[in-house]
Amino acid sequence: MLNAPEASPTGRNFLTAVVIVVALILQVSVANRLPLPGGVTPDLVLLTVVALALVNGPLAGLVAGFCAGLAADIIPPADHTIGRYALAYCLIGYICGQASDEMDRQSLVPFFAVAAGALAATVLYAGTGMLLGDPRASWTIVRRVVPLQVLYDVIASPFVVWAVLRVTRRYERGERPSRDRAAATAARYRSGVGSRL
Repeated sequence: MLNAPEASPTGRNFLTAVVIVVALILQVSVANRLPLPGGVTPDLVLLTVVALALVNGPLAGLVAGFCAGLAADIIPPADHTIGRYALAYCLIGYICGQASDEMDRQSLVPFFAVAAGALAATVLYAGTGMLLGDPRASWTIVRRVVPLQVLYDVIASPFVVWAVLRVTRRYERGERPSRDRAAATAARYRSGVGSRL
């Protein structure tokens, strides 16, 4: 029987970087342009960080959150102090990564992680804005934005989290294109023919 190759750390890191870049592109080009009520959009980058943390654990979630947050801080139309998203996503990645062991036992863990992550990230982002004197960050705005942000993130989470989980788990299982499947089928066929001869 053929054994699936073990995933290499370099390949896993490359896949994580690709997933984050795709999330950033979709956030800027699609999600930020959605005309949703309240002027709030789903945070696809946060959802991606949560999914990566749930798959890879707290340390990988922390690193993915920092990298994704820093990229979100500098990608246009960034109009805030650099480092606010990096701090928020870094902490959310670490905290959600703590729940990675529960993923296989409970199917609702991703939804709770998304809801808690969206709530904590929005409040943390606004809190750092208030500390840094951002005039757009006030408790009245936070009270208006937080429920909509959590709602939109939870609605978008099945699509984003499912896609990230599917891509990363497919890579972890070592699934390859159809050429490897054809080789496995040919090996099974040869073993069946050899036993009949």
